Amino acid sequence: TEAFTETTAEYTYDEHAFSCNKTDIQEFGKVFLPIFYIAVFALGLTGNLMVVFAIVREGSKKSITDIYLLNLAISDLLFVISLPFWASNVVRGWTFGTIPCRAVSSLYYIGFFGGMFFITVISIDRYLAIVRATYSLKSRTMKHGFLITCGVWAIAALVSVPHFVFSQLVENDCISVFPQKLENIWPVFCNVELNTIGFFIPLCIICYCYCGIIKTLLSCKNQKKTRAIKLTLVVVVVFFLFWSPYNVLIFLETLKHYELFTNCDQIKSLDYAMHLTETIAFSHCCLNPLIYAFAGEKFRKYL
Repeated sequence: TEAFTETTAEYTYDEHAFSCNKTDIQEFGKVFLPIFYIAVFALGLTGNLMVVFAIVREGSKKSITDIYLLNLAISDLLFVISLPFWASNVVRGWTFGTIPCRAVSSLYYIGFFGGMFFITVISIDRYLAIVRATYSLKSRTMKHGFLITCGVWAIAALVSVPHFVFSQLVENDCISVFPQKLENIWPVFCNVELNTIGFFIPLCIICYCYCGIIKTLLSCKNQKKTRAIKLTLVVVVVFFLFWSPYNVLIFLETLKHYELFTNCDQIKSLDYAMHLTETIAFSHCCLNPLIYAFAGEKFRKYL
């Protein structure tokens, strides 16, 4: 997509553009990516709207967990809403103007980071509720939930600023264009930001929280603990399997800026792999409603 212009294959604004013909990859992207983007848009929109509908119907009965689930669904909606625009951009170029280019880029990144952050917050919330049950009576209040939610959105918006600032319309394409003084720094910075803030740190927190949850559940005699442990493992395993391949490719793309990959075949292989791992990663937002919301008895009752 445009959002990862510095790392994706369909654009040739990189140091290898003049020595490596990527026409075949561009043609592959024009066929494959629009179909995938629209599919994720349709599934993600439907599932997350159902979550929003179910939580809103709760009225004043909403818990702090419901608030986080609602905001996770909103984050995913912001993310998937941008996908039809990127599908159109791949097929016929950007036809919506400069302001929509920056606006859609903002929605994309805020939705992306917001989703990651709220998944992390939900993990911490569940950890407090199960492992630190006594402490959670004071910390898991609606006031704290509101403040945390506002903080998450603020951070998501803040880390998205560079992508918004550098989004421009160039030759009928909505891409990230960096000033000459920053053209060797910012692409690397953006990739490192995605790897660390958008994956590695959330993954570490999620693993820590759910390891603590599983340890606590194993020590209790509740008959429902087996189901709870399975759901816990599903959350961690699915998150890792869906996002780790994509982040490995982002890291490898970062190495391209240091000319560690100079063979055209290697570069093309990385670009193809980026398309495929992006497909897996973006599909995660379609599974969030199933993993986090619909698994709960309360949500199934209201749908």
